[in-house]
Amino acid sequence: MISIGPAGTGGKDPNNILEIKALGLDAVEVAFTYSIWMNNSDAKKIKEANKEAKLKISVHAPYYINLNSKEKSKIESSKNRILKCLERAHYMGANLVVFHPGYYGGMDKEKAYQNIKKAIQEIQKENKWEVKLAPETSGKVNVFGSIDEIARLVKETGCSFCIDFAHVLARYKKIDFDYIFKKFKGKLHCHFSGIEYGEKGEKHHIKTDSKLAKKVILAIKKAKRDAVIINEAPDTIGDALMMKELV
Repeated sequence: MISIGPAGTGGKDPNNILEIKALGLDAVEVAFTYSIWMNNSDAKKIKEANKEAKLKISVHAPYYINLNSKEKSKIESSKNRILKCLERAHYMGANLVVFHPGYYGGMDKEKAYQNIKKAIQEIQKENKWEVKLAPETSGKVNVFGSIDEIARLVKETGCSFCIDFAHVLARYKKIDFDYIFKKFKGKLHCHFSGIEYGEKGEKHHIKTDSKLAKKVILAIKKAKRDAVIINEAPDTIGDALMMKELV
C-alpha cells in the first residue's frame, strides 16, 4: 500500500486534518521545520481529530539541527529540539520524527558519522515515547546524509529512516531503486517533490514532475513495498493530489 500526503497541515487547527482526509489523501507530515510551534495540548487535538481521519502522521524536525557541530552547545540544542519533536509526535499520534542529521563541517566523513551516531544513541536513551527517529537522505554532496550513511545509522542504532527521492536524484544524478530497496528494509517513509539542481546538488524545491513521480511510485509498487510518500513541493496539497492519482 502506498499512502500519499502533504508536508504541513496548514496550521494547528485540528480540522485541517479532516480537510486533508476529505481531499482523498492518506498521510500528513507536521512541519516543525522553522520552529516547534505546537504545544502538547494542540498536539492532543490533532490526535483526537485523527481518530476520524485516520491519516498516517509523521513530524519533521527543524531544519537547523546539526548533530555534528564543532560547538557542543549546538549539538545539545539540536538534541533537545529533536526530543521536543518526539514529545509532540507522541501526543499527536505520529510514529516518526524526520530530521536532517547535520553537516560534515570540513570534518573527516567517518568522524562526522561517529559524532552523529553517538548523538542519535544519546537521544534514543532519553526518548521515552514510542516514536522513532528517521534521519533523512540529503540532497547536497557536502552535507551528511548519503544513502550508505543513513542505511548504516539504521543498522547500527536501530533508528528508522526517510528516503527523499528528490534528494537522492540531486545528490547522485540518478535514482538506483534496486540499491535503495536492498539497503532499506520494511515499510518506507519517503519524501518527493520537484527540486532545482546545481553542481553541488539540491538548490530548492519546485513543482513536482509528474513523470518522475510516476517513476517513483511504479518502482515502489514493483518492489511490493508499503510506503508513505510526503510531498514537499511549494503547492504541497496540489502536488500530493497529483501523486495520489498516480497510485
